[in-house]
Amino acid sequence: MEVVLITAARLTSMEKNRLEAFSDGVIAIIITIMVLELKVPRGSDPAALQPLLPVFLSYVLSFLYVGIYWNNHHHMFQLTTSVNGTVLWANLHLLFWLSLLPLTTGWMGENHFERWPTVLYGLNLLLCAVAYYLLQTSIIRHQGPECLLAKAVARDLKGKVSPVMYVAGILTAWVVPAWIGMMFFVFVALMWLVPDRRIERVLGKHRE
Repeated sequence: MEVVLITAARLTSMEKNRLEAFSDGVIAIIITIMVLELKVPRGSDPAALQPLLPVFLSYVLSFLYVGIYWNNHHHMFQLTTSVNGTVLWANLHLLFWLSLLPLTTGWMGENHFERWPTVLYGLNLLLCAVAYYLLQTSIIRHQGPECLLAKAVARDLKGKVSPVMYVAGILTAWVVPAWIGMMFFVFVALMWLVPDRRIERVLGKHRE
């Protein structure tokens, strides 16, 4: 009976290494695809770079977002001991929305931050945030409410503010010049660039 229980536990709890390696590979490909949207200008003077400015600015913003997600994903899995099928699918769900960023980024940059491309870009960011929250929730549910990750994200102020800012940016881009709505997306990115030491503190205390 004990052997059966141990086997069942192993079947419902898997190592996280392959998930992390796969996620790192997908994120690297996403960044590569985005940078390929920066076409080499035909001219040889600085003026030839001017048409690329909107595409470049949208690339910089999306690069920051992908980097933020990779950073937080890495930190989160430092406090994750194992995964199950739900966590695997939740992680794929996050990667799906992240993989659409090259499309929405390119469309927005090529059209100089017009209404519809900017709204779709904001919606893409919102769905990425929702997917990350679902992944985080599935890990906590798998490991239990007293796990280290649950303690680290107990007061997730930035995680709660971000979706509100995305919705505000989407609505603003719809009713006024879209670049004003973009300011909300830039603010969220800058907010997450500030180092979040919660997971590092919890991990440090656990190792001590």
